[in-house]
Amino acid sequence: MDMKKRIALEQRNRSPAEIAELVVDNSRSADGEVEGLTDEFTELEFLSMVNVGLSSLAKLPSLPKLRKLELSDNNLSGSLETLSEKCPNLTYLNLSGNKIKELSTVEALQNLKSLQSLDLFNCEITSLEDYRESVFELLPQVTYLDGFDQEDNEAPDSEADDEDEDGEDGAGPTGDYDEDDDEEEDEDGSEGGEVGLSFQVNRGDQDEDEEDYAEEEEEEDAAGVQGQKRKRDVDDEGEEDDDDEDD
Repeated sequence: MDMKKRIALEQRNRSPAEIAELVVDNSRSADGEVEGLTDEFTELEFLSMVNVGLSSLAKLPSLPKLRKLELSDNNLSGSLETLSEKCPNLTYLNLSGNKIKELSTVEALQNLKSLQSLDLFNCEITSLEDYRESVFELLPQVTYLDGFDQEDNEAPDSEADDEDEDGEDGAGPTGDYDEDDDEEEDEDGSEGGEVGLSFQVNRGDQDEDEEDYAEEEEEEDAAGVQGQKRKRDVDDEGEEDDDDEDD
């Protein structure tokens, strides 16, 4: 798909002034030039034209709010002065995988006063002696070159930082919650232990009462049997006496 059609597709029935991000990677440019972009994209802040066959930026329109520009894997060897004219507020520029060979080509970026990160990875210029020192000297506004600063510290990953912060924020409440749960469980356990002990004591008392009651019943039953035996004995004696009197 050519770049012009791709841009129309990415608009999705929106006006150019409503678009803040535009990605047309792997589309085809006509004669190595930018096409389909106009000065009407006044709110554009991020533009990605990776591997579209660009060999010139001469037809790049004025994009005053553009902050990040991806131009990797094209055929650019010069015309970088256009960037300072059309995109004066760039903070990030990726030119990796292009045909940039000389420091003089990069010198055209000096007027990009807000440029903080520049990527020239896989360009022939990186094979020059003292390449990094020369570029940092030529472009003092640049903090990160090919992802690292002058002390070889890696550029921060904003997405990773956000995830770390979220993880730390989430860990705090979770830890506190677990600790509170443990304390509550300990309290519940203590109460449960006291209840269990009280139940055992009460059950023990109840068992003793039942044993005493059973013994009393046995004694009463035994007394009743003895009483009945005495009564029978007395009755028998009475009958004998009656017999003797009759005789």
